[in-house]
Amino acid sequence: MTERKPPGVSFESFVDKQIREAAERGDFRNLPGFGKPLPDDTAPYDDLWWVRQKLHREGVSVLPPALALRKEAEDAVEAVARARTEARVREILTAVNEKIAAALRRPPPGPPLRLEPFDVEAMVRDWRCAAR
Repeated sequence: MTERKPPGVSFESFVDKQIREAAERGDFRNLPGFGKPLPDDTAPYDDLWWVRQKLHREGVSVLPPALALRKEAEDAVEAVARARTEARVREILTAVNEKIAAALRRPPPGPPLRLEPFDVEAMVRDWRCAAR
């Protein structure tokens, strides 16, 4: 917590003293980005730079619903490849198929969906062959 500037002390020397004392205490060690290069400053200024960084750090995706569902379908195929049991394969495919079916009944805004529900039995057969 900063102190109030005492009367009779110039503002600059007061701030310099606080910075020096903080450095001596080690308050500036282990800060995020310490020892890393500064970001590129040649890009045009973006008013929402901090929002974009926060979304990136939190792993939030702002995709149109149709694209988000396509991504979820791709992730489901990868999850099936990593699944250890047939029951888990069926669970993954059933969950994504329900979402695809709902989107086909009522298409989401944005680009075309271009998805069909997965053939669960064919995917299970492929999973069994790959597991051998």
